[in-house]
Amino acid sequence: MVKDIIDTGLRVLFCGINPGLSSSSLGYPFAHPANRFWKVLHLSGFTERQLKPEEAEQMLEFRCGVTKLVERPTVQATEVSVQELRSGGRELLTKIEEYQPAVLAVLGKQAFERAFNQRGAQWGKQDVRIGVTQVWVLPNPSGLNRASLEKLVEAYRELNEALVARGL
Repeated sequence: MVKDIIDTGLRVLFCGINPGLSSSSLGYPFAHPANRFWKVLHLSGFTERQLKPEEAEQMLEFRCGVTKLVERPTVQATEVSVQELRSGGRELLTKIEEYQPAVLAVLGKQAFERAFNQRGAQWGKQDVRIGVTQVWVLPNPSGLNRASLEKLVEAYRELNEALVARGL
């Protein structure tokens, strides 16, 4: 099982879809070697150095956290049902209300739309808020996502710069 890395006072809570099999067996988020999360997090300015999956707890030092919409591990996120995503979205709302991060960054447009019953979401900042928490949609860093490393870094950097501009 991959546990949440979450606390109050976070700049951003990154929300993946669900753990892959590597993450599930190792117990760390974004643990598959092809997943670009840790590299993107560093290159976009969220961390001073590239963390390893087993150092995930150190995200809290940078006021970042990580959670997921669905607990059930799968080979591919496409194996997660709409019902699982909707249920996970409801549970995520409860976490956001409790911890109140400045931003919730959902990693995947389709996952965001399904979990929160939205249509036509664009990348970046959304019009919806959860209490004081802004919602952003960022590309999923999975190695299965066709987005280039440069595009991923650009999208995540936009969020980091928006937080810095807000003094966060």
